[in-house]
Amino acid sequence: MRILALILCLFLAFPAAAEQIRLKDLVSFDGVRGNDLVGYGLVVGLNGTGDGLRNAPFTEEIMTSILERLGVNVTGEQFRPRNVAAVIVTATLPAFARAGSTIDVTVSAIGDASSLLGGTLVMTPLNAADGEIYVVAQGTIIAGGVSASGAAASVTEGVPTSGSIPSGGRVEREIDFEYASLKSVRLALRDPDFTTALRIEKALNRAFRKHVAVMLDSGTVELDIARTGAPSAAHAIGMIENIAVEPERLARVVIDQRSGTIVLGDDVRVSRVAVAQGNLTLRDEEAPLVAEPNPFARGETVVVPRSKVGIDEGQGGLAVVQGGTSLAEVISGLNALGVAPRDMIDILKTIKAAGALHAKFVVR
Repeated sequence: MRILALILCLFLAFPAAAEQIRLKDLVSFDGVRGNDLVGYGLVVGLNGTGDGLRNAPFTEEIMTSILERLGVNVTGEQFRPRNVAAVIVTATLPAFARAGSTIDVTVSAIGDASSLLGGTLVMTPLNAADGEIYVVAQGTIIAGGVSASGAAASVTEGVPTSGSIPSGGRVEREIDFEYASLKSVRLALRDPDFTTALRIEKALNRAFRKHVAVMLDSGTVELDIARTGAPSAAHAIGMIENIAVEPERLARVVIDQRSGTIVLGDDVRVSRVAVAQGNLTLRDEEAPLVAEPNPFARGETVVVPRSKVGIDEGQGGLAVVQGGTSLAEVISGLNALGVAPRDMIDILKTIKAAGALHAKFVVR
C-alpha cells in the first residue's frame, strides 16, 4: 500500500503534462553502435582465493603459457599456487573509438576461485566477432563484493568473483566506418511506436522547414542528409539530436513479484469493476501431553498428542473500483480495497483476466 500511496502523492503533487524528450534519448542513429569484445586471461596476486589447479586444469595451462612467453620454463614442474585464477574478460568497444583511447572492462572468474579482490589482470587481448584483436586489457581489479570466513562460518556480500577495471582496456585497432560518406541516416526508435515515429518525422521537417525526413515503419525514420544542407551526416546529427519530441507511451502495469513492487503508467485505465478479496489462514498448534505412571508402578511413559487445527477466513467485503479516467483515480479505487502490495498483485491479475484493466501487463 505504501508504494501505491507514494505514486498517488506524486501524481497529485505534480499534475500530468506533456513531456518533451530529446531526440537523442528516444532513438539510436544508424552506424552509432558499440561492438562486443571477449577475451580469456589470468588474474594474479590473489590472497589465497584463486583457483584450485586440481579442479581447474585450464588455469594451469594458461599460467604455463604466460610464463613460457616470459622466458620461464616450467615444463614438468609441479606447482599448485592459490593466488591465480582464470577469467573471462568482456568489454564493449564504443562507436568511433580511436587507437590509444581507453575503455572499461569486466572480469569474471570461470574456475573455483572464491574472490578476485585485490587481483591484477595480466595483459589480455580482446577479440570481436570477426576474430580480430581490437583491445588489450590489463590492470587492478575492483571486485564487486567481499567475503570472509572463519573456522565454522562464512559470509559473502555481493559477488566477489566478478569485478571491473575502469579504463583497463586500451584500443589497439579502430573499426573502419565512413560516416561522412552517408547520404541518409536512419533513426531507430528504442520503443517502436507509429505515433512517436510520426511525431519525429514532423518535428524534423518543421525544424528544417522542408521535407527531409520520412517514417519508414513504427521503429524507423529516415533522414535525407543532402536536403538538410549539412556538410556531413555527423553535422546533421549534431543539428537534430537535441530536438524535443513528445513520445507516445504504451499503457503498462509492471509487477516485480520478488520485491512486491507495482508500477502503473499514466495511461492505465480500469473499467468499473467489483472486487472481493479475503485472506485464508490455516492454523495448526501442537501441544503434546506426557502421561507418566504412578510411583513404584510398572508402566511406561506415554506421549499423548494434542492438536488444535482451525481455519480463519478474513472478512473481506465487496468493493467497487470506479472506472478511472486518470492514474490518480485508478490508484484511489485500488487503495479503497485496503490490501497489502502482494495482495494487490493478485487483484490486478484478476482484474486483467476479467478484461477490466486496459494496459499491457508485465510480470517480472
